[in-house]
Amino acid sequence: MSEEVLDEWKIALKQKKIQLEACQAEHQVKSCMCCEKLLDCEVRDSYIKAVYDSMSKGAGGGFEF
Repeated sequence: MSEEVLDEWKIALKQKKIQLEACQAEHQVKSCMCCEKLLDCEVRDSYIKAVYDSMSKGAGGGFEF
C-alpha cells in the first residue's frame, strides 16, 4: 500500500509541474521569480503544496528551514 500512496503523490506533483511550466510558457518567463504575479499565484501555490505533500506523503506538518 505504501507504493500506491507514493505513486499518488508523485502523480499529483507531476501534474502540478506540468501546469506550472505551461503557466510559465504562457507568461513567457523561465522562472516564477520573473513573473509579476509571483506572490499572488494559485498555480505556483498549488505546485509548492504538491512538493511539500510529496515530501511528507500527505501527512501534513511543517518544514523548518
